[in-house]
Amino acid sequence: MAFLHQALIFLGAAVVSVPLFKRLGLGSVLGYLVAGAIIGPSGARLIGDVENVLHFSELGVVLLLFVIGLELQPSRLWSLRQSVFGMGGAQVLLTGGLLAAVSWMLGLPPGAAIIAGFGLSLSSTAFALQLLAERNQLTTGYGRLAFGILLFQDLAVIPLLAALPLLGQAQAAAVEPGWHTGLKVLAVLVGVVLVGRFLLRPLFRVVASFHSQELFTATALLVVVGTASLLSAVGLSMALGAFLAGVLLSESEYRHELEADIEPFKGLLLGLFFIAVGMSVNLSLIVEKPLLITGLVLGLVALKGAVLYGLGRFSLKEQEPSLSLGIVISQGGEFAFVLFALAVSFQVMPPAVSELLVVVVGLSMATTPLFYAAYERWGRPRFRQQAQAREYNVAPEEDHPVIIAGFGRVGQVVGRLLRAKRIGFTAIDASPEHIDFMKRFGSQVFYGDASRLDLLRAARADKARVFVLAIDDIEASLRTAQTVKEHFPHLTVFARARNRIHAYRLLDLGIEHVMRETFAGSMEMGGDILQELGLTFSESHRVMERLREHDEKLLRETARYHHDEKKLVEMAARARKELESLFEQDDAEQKKSA
Repeated sequence: MAFLHQALIFLGAAVVSVPLFKRLGLGSVLGYLVAGAIIGPSGARLIGDVENVLHFSELGVVLLLFVIGLELQPSRLWSLRQSVFGMGGAQVLLTGGLLAAVSWMLGLPPGAAIIAGFGLSLSSTAFALQLLAERNQLTTGYGRLAFGILLFQDLAVIPLLAALPLLGQAQAAAVEPGWHTGLKVLAVLVGVVLVGRFLLRPLFRVVASFHSQELFTATALLVVVGTASLLSAVGLSMALGAFLAGVLLSESEYRHELEADIEPFKGLLLGLFFIAVGMSVNLSLIVEKPLLITGLVLGLVALKGAVLYGLGRFSLKEQEPSLSLGIVISQGGEFAFVLFALAVSFQVMPPAVSELLVVVVGLSMATTPLFYAAYERWGRPRFRQQAQAREYNVAPEEDHPVIIAGFGRVGQVVGRLLRAKRIGFTAIDASPEHIDFMKRFGSQVFYGDASRLDLLRAARADKARVFVLAIDDIEASLRTAQTVKEHFPHLTVFARARNRIHAYRLLDLGIEHVMRETFAGSMEMGGDILQELGLTFSESHRVMERLREHDEKLLRETARYHHDEKKLVEMAARARKELESLFEQDDAEQKKSA
């Protein structure tokens, strides 16, 4: 009953707090943190055993690293070596060294200063990756760089844990010789790699032959927890062990099944981990020393953010993604809790200092969603305005008949078709990162905001015949359409519409050729479904053409009323009846002709 009572409290706190904080735009992570602080020993005291909850919930971090490992094939991992060992190593050394120096100047003994500095240099893998995933930023340039740095930080925990006995005052007999520990670690790592490479696939093949979903899930959990426990037994990070297991299985045919089975456990345990972190924050210490703790938290975040921003400018070159990098991993990390607790047991660090640093790390985690939300609301729009004011570099060598504004997924397909027919075009995109990415594949894309009249003139729009409006952002698309129609009326504009409302607004501006990006693909799929259900190709094609003509007619008839929802609903209902009547007439004619 005690277990059920605690489970009820945890689930209730999560269900109430997470939707509230997501609605406020602050993200689920801060919701879990606040929920933990409220129900923990420093709050309402609904749950008292924080340490055991924190140890158990660390399985969430373990499973998170396993899933990440599944998605990182060895070839991709090797491609990240520069960000992992280059940028990651530089971040840990620079930040750790600066924080250790500050700690020493504040009065900590050298050993404690080293552990405090390098412990605080580590960021929260769980927090940062969850935040990036929620905002679909993991695949961006700074998202990949953040992942590489976080991965190196997980590796950096190993030498820090190994240094504790050397820095502390534990009995010499209890400390193994360094070479003995190194051999043991190397043997375990080699053993894990060999077992993973030669035995895991046959194991899952045998388990899959029983066709038991529960058995497959249990085996997956056994592999993850077993590998993590094995590496933990020799002093390595459990998360590193899980990550290694994921990488070894990343090229297997069971990768997607494993990810689907682990995902629910990962989500629940990761949420529990964030709640446990919130519970571990000593709120009474915050009340007793508010100025000291506020200064330490802001100092930590500012120093880490500054180092990360500098590394970002060196690697990414651009200011906006560098600032995003500096914010998203500026917090302290979960491994600091383990490191500081062991530092006390080895008498490296006084208990009072450890307790203070734990509070600082916990509160620094809470600042990240707040700062990131504030940055997305006020900072990023300002950078976009500055980017629009930046000098463009459109200078085509010859007059092309086609201009493509927006060289994303739609623009690239059009470009490939034109290139195949040897028709020249000028492509323009407003994303510097996107342009750099496309240049790697040999595509010449010019930087600029296509809604600017001077840029369109530089792109020789007055000499072109066709303008392809494939910009993803709706407002930017409409601004560009308005500029083109006003100043280059001779251009035939083919515009991509994100949705029906976007199409209505383009029609309002006088754009005749409007293509809704999902409509054609949906129609093609519908035709295949009709053929699968027994219709001939000509019958399904006739149905599709009838629906296409009817919907295009309806789109243009309703365009003038798109601000009147009541009128739209009436016209849509009438159109459905007309379409049904048309299909009934077609069926009757087919039967007569048969």
